[in-house]
Amino acid sequence: MSKLKRDILEIKYTSDDKHLNEAEVADNPFSQFEKWFSEAIKHQPKDANAFVLSTASKNARPSARIVLLKGLEKEGFVFFTNYDSRKGKELEENAFAAMTFFWVTLEKQVRVEGQVKKISEADSDEYFKTRPAGSKAGAWVSPQSLAISGREGLEQEHSDFLKKHEGKEIPRPPFWGGYCIVPHRIEFWQGRLSRLHDRILYTNENGNWKIERLAP
Repeated sequence: MSKLKRDILEIKYTSDDKHLNEAEVADNPFSQFEKWFSEAIKHQPKDANAFVLSTASKNARPSARIVLLKGLEKEGFVFFTNYDSRKGKELEENAFAAMTFFWVTLEKQVRVEGQVKKISEADSDEYFKTRPAGSKAGAWVSPQSLAISGREGLEQEHSDFLKKHEGKEIPRPPFWGGYCIVPHRIEFWQGRLSRLHDRILYTNENGNWKIERLAP
C-alpha cells in the first residue's frame, strides 16, 4: 500500500455529536441559513462566506470552484464574477446551479440548488464601488478562465491600469457583475456520530417550503 493511500485511509471522521431536528429549524430556509451563517462567522470569520459553486455546460459536463457569497436577498443568494468566465458561459448555457457551504469547525453543510439569474446593473454597480482599487483593476485586466502567456504581463497590465486611473473612480466592466441563485431545494446537514448525520431538506412547492428529513 502506498503512503498516500495509507494516509487517506487513516483519516477518520469524528464528531462532537451536535444534532438537528425538524422541530428546531425555522419555517423557511433563509431564516435557518442566517442562523447558521451567524454561527459560522463566529467560528470561521475569514471564510464563512466561501462556497463551492457547481455549474454545468449545455452538454451536462460539470465544473466546480470556490466563490464568495456577497449577499442574501429575499429571492436568493448573490455572488459576483466575470460574465465571460467559464462559469459565466456555463450559466448562460444552463441557468441552473448548485452551491455548497461547508463549515468544518461546526460540522455543518448547506446545499442549495436552483435557477440562476443576473442581478440588475444598478445593484452590480453598487457592489463594485465597494471593492478596493486593486480588485477593480483586476476585474478589468484579467481575461478570466482564458489561457495567458504568463503572470508578468498580467501584473504589468494591472499596474499600468492602476496608474492610469489613479485618483479616478474605476467603473464596473460591462462584462462583470452579479448573479442570484433562486433556490428550489436547500438542505441543512449536521454531522453526527457513526455517520448517522442529520439532514433536513426544504423544498419549494408553489411558494411554500416543505420540510422533511433525509436518511444520512
